[in-house]
Amino acid sequence: MQKNQPFVLVTRTIPEIGRKILSNYCKIEVLGHNPPSRKHLLDKVEKADAILCLLTERIDKDVFDIARKLKVVSTMSSGVDHIDVIESTKRGIYVTNTPDVLTDATADLTWALILTVSRRIVEADNFVRNGKWSIPWSPTLLLGSNVFGKILGIIGMGRIGLAVAKRAKGFGMKIQYYSRNRLKKSYENELDADYISLDELLSTSDYITIHAPLSKETHHLINKDRIRKMKYSAFLINTSRGSIVDENSLVQALEKHWIKGAALDVFEKEPIHKKNPLLKLNNIILTPHIGSATNQTRSIMAEIAATNLIESLSGRIPKYLVNHKVLKQCSPEEIKMI
Repeated sequence: MQKNQPFVLVTRTIPEIGRKILSNYCKIEVLGHNPPSRKHLLDKVEKADAILCLLTERIDKDVFDIARKLKVVSTMSSGVDHIDVIESTKRGIYVTNTPDVLTDATADLTWALILTVSRRIVEADNFVRNGKWSIPWSPTLLLGSNVFGKILGIIGMGRIGLAVAKRAKGFGMKIQYYSRNRLKKSYENELDADYISLDELLSTSDYITIHAPLSKETHHLINKDRIRKMKYSAFLINTSRGSIVDENSLVQALEKHWIKGAALDVFEKEPIHKKNPLLKLNNIILTPHIGSATNQTRSIMAEIAATNLIESLSGRIPKYLVNHKVLKQCSPEEIKMI
């Protein structure tokens, strides 16, 4: 090991494999299991050569102003909306992420939510546990909605959207999608997927699932006007970013039965407040941002995040570099410390 090891600030406790990779080359400090307060984070970043963070930490100009030595921000997430990537690039700071590994886990959860909300699984479980099941079989008990053969509308056809679409084929669903970039014709043919406008998708789909990144364009993309375009029998699923959906409008829609139901793994503010009106509704499924929450996926995410960081500090271009324009500001050799 070298005498003057780079100092890496790890903002949250991550799986052991990630910590081991870092400690082989760097001096590391882990701030704890829970998200650090803003003050705690700012107090700790001054000496950092690199930061390994999660979605819960905002890495912005205030951080950069204090962390004058900072060379790399590696996030253990696919999304980077918590990082000021433009400012990072200006300052020659490399930003990396973990985009590929969580695809299947998130697509699986999306399908778990579709099936759970459509077939009222949580209600049924509570019905049994609360001793309400008194008749062996009833033709009108806890009637749900069909999934097989229905129309699935996918907003955002990136890696996760594609994985969700592939799973939908097994349910005999008609697949239609709206995305910033249209798929190649070969992909559309393989999935038998139709590229349509957002308005048409909202008005014709039985299940609408969101897989778009959060940006200025997608913030509150699903608002009151767009929800009103949906079928009264439709379900809205969101495993992407909470702020893509206007929660106040969704609450109104569910209370007034403008749509059949919803399932959310992400929220505008996380964790949601105990007085959030969503908690009082029985036509919605709520999970605590667990899209990538499998042992295998989280371990690989930690491994990739740590490897991205070490690759950068070793003077190599990391596989999952987000801000490629930074290479014009600062070459890999210039940030090499290992």
